[in-house]
Amino acid sequence: MTKIKNYLLGYEDMYIMQDNEMFNFSLDSVLLPNFVTLNKKIDKVMDIGCGNAPIPLILSTLTSAKIYGVEIQEKAYELAKESVEINNLTNNIEIINADINEFYKNIESDSFDVITCNPPYFKVNENSNFNISEYKTIARHEIMLDLERLFKIAKKLLKNNGNIAIVHRPERLSDIILEMKKNNIEPKRIQFVHPKKNADANILLIEGTKNGKPGIKILPPLFSHNEDGEYTDEIKKYFEKR
Repeated sequence: MTKIKNYLLGYEDMYIMQDNEMFNFSLDSVLLPNFVTLNKKIDKVMDIGCGNAPIPLILSTLTSAKIYGVEIQEKAYELAKESVEINNLTNNIEIINADINEFYKNIESDSFDVITCNPPYFKVNENSNFNISEYKTIARHEIMLDLERLFKIAKKLLKNNGNIAIVHRPERLSDIILEMKKNNIEPKRIQFVHPKKNADANILLIEGTKNGKPGIKILPPLFSHNEDGEYTDEIKKYFEKR
């Protein structure tokens, strides 16, 4: 394990600890905290599967709420904890090393205003091609957490009218909506992200509200890259503190 201290995007006064043997955070982790609905009334936010804490760090620039990051893998937890410490955010962010499937059972019901999650994208079946890295396997495949378990957890932890927002793949949209509905979470906002204009969407952002009223808002599409391969101006805005 080789730890590296990097700037967090264009935030010149924020850093993140990374490991070249593990996943470095991607555009998904930038899009989600900028997509989720945040307001001045929220007190508690949970990021499930926080990795080395890119989402909690970005969220801390957007809300004054207390942020909890839960991470099952110890190495990622250590990086996340160090990332929080070097940014002097221990009063704002708490990182917890635990399996959310067991941890949530000991948390009081209806206690979080917002949940975010960048979950594993791939179902596990006989054709699954696992990475030799255990960390990457767990991050990519629904071994430790799947959509059914995620929304069951959200149903218990979210306050009434609390929101859960996730980033996923467009081809899993029907699965996501099905599991939301099963757990009294009403899909409310959807946004598709395209790698460039005239290309199919490759990222899905979706937010649901616990016991929310029916009605889905489809937001305008986001385009992540220009034809020259550079990030679009709209995406670049997410790389700066607001």
